[in-house]
Amino acid sequence: MLNILKIALRNLARFHRRTLLTSTLITLGIVAVLLFMATAGSFKAMMIGQFTDAVLGHLEIHRRGYVASIDTLPLNLNLQPAMVGKVQEALNNLDAVEAYSERVKLGAMFSNFTETTSVRVNGVDPAKEIATTPLLPGRLVGGDRGGVLLKPGEILIPTLLARGMKVNVGDTIVLVATNREGSVNGKTFTVGGAMEAVTGPSGRDAYIHIDDARTLLRMTQPEVSEIAIRLKDPAQLDTVYEQLSQAMGFTAGKDGKPAPDAAKKGGGTELEVHTWAALSPFSNIAKMIDLLTVFIKIMLVSIVLISVMNVMVMAVYERIREIGTISAIGTPPRRILALFLTEGLLLGLGGTALGVAISLTAIYALNVWKISFDFGQQQGLLLAPSIGAADVLTISGMVVLMALLASLQPAWKASRMDPVRALGHV
Repeated sequence: MLNILKIALRNLARFHRRTLLTSTLITLGIVAVLLFMATAGSFKAMMIGQFTDAVLGHLEIHRRGYVASIDTLPLNLNLQPAMVGKVQEALNNLDAVEAYSERVKLGAMFSNFTETTSVRVNGVDPAKEIATTPLLPGRLVGGDRGGVLLKPGEILIPTLLARGMKVNVGDTIVLVATNREGSVNGKTFTVGGAMEAVTGPSGRDAYIHIDDARTLLRMTQPEVSEIAIRLKDPAQLDTVYEQLSQAMGFTAGKDGKPAPDAAKKGGGTELEVHTWAALSPFSNIAKMIDLLTVFIKIMLVSIVLISVMNVMVMAVYERIREIGTISAIGTPPRRILALFLTEGLLLGLGGTALGVAISLTAIYALNVWKISFDFGQQQGLLLAPSIGAADVLTISGMVVLMALLASLQPAWKASRMDPVRALGHV
């Protein structure tokens, strides 16, 4: 086997230009795939983090039908205290849950006593909301407020609303809202801060204390519109989704809606659980990134397959008399087969090793010299490309395997040549 390896290396060195060209194509393919996976994965993780850690949470629980009517923020579909207690009990029993936050969502009229406009409002418990969406305080213009998100009687408003209504921090405004019974109520608030918007649902909402929201809506019971959940490990999203469904006794489909046969099976149909992907339009972009990654991998396989097969076919064609000679002196077909397979394998290994080395160096360089970009209203986001060892090994193994398979047909043809006809080839 060692002799075959030496001969294969010598043959590759003899045709150094062809070897260099093929290895370069493989190297470029490896670099393109690994860099794309690293940067696209970083972009995807960053954007998901912006939505989950600043607005949505990883999961949200609602009363059935609420999300379907969320544009109108229906107060008649709030979670009642008994439902809230059931959800809290289930969440407290799940080790994967890091934090959760109850919210009261409502539509209101926002007035600075000169102009009036509509606004969506989130009533939250500040401590729970920060634990569930830790990036939320970072959206405050001018930095945080010493760890205090907001106080009773304060309101945090989007920067677009602050500029449009010419409202500054410390100004007094009034919110007017209609409760479930149709009664209109108003309450004055002090503007505690302005918040940068986040692209996506709830990215331009105002925030008030949950007790103020219940007072504004004249709620007689501590009901909530939704419960946002943060996980210790986002990778456990699907697992927690299923566990939560079972723990709370409702049957849900993958889209977060109750299964059609839930009522027949006796499962509770009053609650729905939704992942961030079911609530954010960015999930489609995330799917597109995954699809592009698959296409890039297919292109890499094609490059390796075509380039290696081409060079091996040419190697067999140009060395027909050489093959006839070594066959005539008694070299068995299996050794000839092994020789050409080894040449293809070495091409794949060499190009892969060089491509991985260049890719890891480039990824390191991108982390040293940070790349910033803007996404929607978010500015100055920094890419931090990274790639896991499993992905590197998978891509490398795929390339080497394709190189080996591409060499198989030419190698088989070479091993089955008739020595007499091969020696007479011109």
